[in-house]
Amino acid sequence: MAEVKRRTDDPRSEAVRLHARHRGTVQMMPKCPIRGFGDFAIWYTPGVAASCLAIASDPDRVFEQTNRGNTVAIVSDGSRVLGLGNIGPAAGLPVMEGKALLFKYLGGVDAVPLCLSVADADTLIEVVRALEPSFGGINLEDIAQPKCFRILDTLRDAMDIPVWHDDQQGTATALLAGLTNALEVVGKPVAGLKVAMIGMGAANVATYRLLTAWGLDPSGVIACDSTGILHPGRSDIEARCSEFVDKWRICRESNAEGVVGGIAEAMRGADVCIAFAAPGPEVIRPEWVQSMAHDAVVFACANPVPEIWPDEAKRAGARVVATGRSDFPNQVNNSLVFPGLFRGVLDVRARCISNEMAIAAAETLARCGQSRGLSPGAIVPRMDDPELAPKIAAAVAAVAVEQGLARNPIAAEQVERQATERIRRTRAAAEMITSDRVLSEPIGTDPDEPDGASS
Repeated sequence: MAEVKRRTDDPRSEAVRLHARHRGTVQMMPKCPIRGFGDFAIWYTPGVAASCLAIASDPDRVFEQTNRGNTVAIVSDGSRVLGLGNIGPAAGLPVMEGKALLFKYLGGVDAVPLCLSVADADTLIEVVRALEPSFGGINLEDIAQPKCFRILDTLRDAMDIPVWHDDQQGTATALLAGLTNALEVVGKPVAGLKVAMIGMGAANVATYRLLTAWGLDPSGVIACDSTGILHPGRSDIEARCSEFVDKWRICRESNAEGVVGGIAEAMRGADVCIAFAAPGPEVIRPEWVQSMAHDAVVFACANPVPEIWPDEAKRAGARVVATGRSDFPNQVNNSLVFPGLFRGVLDVRARCISNEMAIAAAETLARCGQSRGLSPGAIVPRMDDPELAPKIAAAVAAVAVEQGLARNPIAAEQVERQATERIRRTRAAAEMITSDRVLSEPIGTDPDEPDGASS
């Protein structure tokens, strides 16, 4: 356990030191040549007026004349950041910058962190709708439930660009891929599967949505929130059913056996445990894993600390254990999905992201894992797999075109080629900046003082 604790603590201390040293993780850089001061007559006034008039006469030319078609807004109010809770928009900004870094490095997508100081869901919806002219897509992030569900559903209907809540849809998509391959490893079919879902916040509600759309029988699901197992007798949820629409639906259509109780009862006899609950450890106890079916699969996905440490779950009898962390085997994390998915929807200028597009992303992610060879310790590829994002981009784009959701219906093969080249250029630029020591001494620090001290 000492080694586990070291792995938990060290990244945090390093993060504070290095974030301070570099003053964050992302910046804006030019993408056009600047040969001399005279070039600004093209890139800015007076030449830029011609581009403005071209867009005014044909609004779709904005995707040709600007970077809008490769730009995503990462929007958060900081009301539920990682496992840290409601720490506010300013404190959530490092997470959104980190997300932007992953967007660029893994998918070649330019992402802008926007942490909003807003009081309620309606205000956030109004602000995000007003952002549409500047962005090709919206990535909602770290917004508390239940408002996150209404925000997502409202914006998806109201906007003509893709709106995606990564804590909901991205997590669910990665989970579906992990589950597909975990079942392959243990040799169990989806038909008749008994699934315990622990923690019914944004991630697991969205996972339930996607898994049942994929074909999981909801009657075999036993869901458990902080109060207990969901069932039709949960009057506390029924009394707020207009607010907790999905949870009340889960109460009515899952748990055919009528199980009541808490986490222990939900996990008893389950083939799979899918946990997106409070950060652990000891949210899930080893004896509860022991009570699961033979060859059990455990997804302990709370961040930054899983509900149960993987080694404890394995000692208790789980055959496959996954977490959301990169320092354990089987990282089932939305970072496997969103860079490639947004690459695909941006390249075909999709109007939205459908369930079928998310399922296509999950199936592609699962196939990438299968092609690398499956084992109990390897059910999904690593997020830095160079083929992953381009293949997901192509699969998602193909479904968007098939469903008539693409304004730029190019072939999947072209999407994959373009994505591969964009990502190659992004990584080459990052390597060049690093090797040229551009990042070695950030402005505003004194190399003779401790890292992060102001000069």
